[in-house]
Amino acid sequence: MIVKGAKVFTEKHIFEPKDVTVANGVITGVFEPGSAPSDEEVVDATGLLAIPGLVDIHFHGAMSHDFCDATKEAVEALAAYEASCGVLAICPATMTYGEEKIGSILDAALSYKNDETKALPGFSEIVGVNLEGPFISKNKLGAQNPDYVIPPDVGTISRLIERGKGLIRIIDIAPETEGAIECIKKYSDSVVISLAHTEAGYDTACAAFKSGASHVTHLYNAMPGMNHRAPGLIPAACEAGAEAELICDGIHVHPAMVRMAFKIFGADKVILISDSMRACGLSDGEYDLGGQKVTVEGKKAVLTESDGTIAGSVTNLYDCMKKAYEFGISKEDAVRAATENPAKSVGAYGRFGKIAEGAVGHFLLTDEDLNLVKIL
Repeated sequence: MIVKGAKVFTEKHIFEPKDVTVANGVITGVFEPGSAPSDEEVVDATGLLAIPGLVDIHFHGAMSHDFCDATKEAVEALAAYEASCGVLAICPATMTYGEEKIGSILDAALSYKNDETKALPGFSEIVGVNLEGPFISKNKLGAQNPDYVIPPDVGTISRLIERGKGLIRIIDIAPETEGAIECIKKYSDSVVISLAHTEAGYDTACAAFKSGASHVTHLYNAMPGMNHRAPGLIPAACEAGAEAELICDGIHVHPAMVRMAFKIFGADKVILISDSMRACGLSDGEYDLGGQKVTVEGKKAVLTESDGTIAGSVTNLYDCMKKAYEFGISKEDAVRAATENPAKSVGAYGRFGKIAEGAVGHFLLTDEDLNLVKIL
């Protein structure tokens, strides 16, 4: 197959007129227009943009399914939905549960990963698992279940990493909790350590980043805000050059704060995520998340038995990318934050996150406003 006429998002992080050739599910070349080898199958993409398949490294569910259902069928349903939305690589997140429950979730993910019949483009490829809990602060729970929160523990983490057989790519830790710094030092060379659901101040956050943490979970949410006398975690993350996840659904973060995140962290460090829960793609109503009831009205999901605590999103990553563009982020930076940056974070860059020789031969065609036209 040869895709002709598109403006391709290249490794220079700009859109350039290119022709792209694909064979056996792999991109075989990116050429100047008219210089590619001929092919029997030609896709005319004149007037369209070509962008890599999106990569969501933090979401929980959609279409009535949740990753924590801990079944291969649930993972399959999520992978099919995400693929239909242009999200071709996924690193779904657990909620805060006990060790055995998390282990069963990992088992289901491995079962899906090992099933070669569930392949692109109909099903997203699973490129990792994100452990959002249980090593968090009970005072910054968000929608997490307090009954299963535990301090970071070398034994527990080691057993889960072994059970995941290399699939765990991100582990969330509140750095102020007992044992946190020890665990960050021990595991940061093998997995991404993300600071999350935390009360940590500036000094504690700095110590965590110096110990090997390199990532921040859903920036601004479930962490202290910035203050000129108590700067908190966010300036520490900026100074450390950390990656920052950002839920850009128009509910979790004000557009001005979205723009500020891109300015202070840089376009190479912001990672757009959906943080979607099982109500994503469905109508208003009552659902559950991590064993707690959630009420969905419009684009907002809140814990039913709370004073309005936001409980994940009901927006997929593709729509979050479009929201970022709507909020004033350039197309190039919005695409980069939904493709290259997350792929690099979980070690999937090369196969995903770019349109280049050797990358997966499935990518997206959009119009000039990033509306999805076709998944190749």
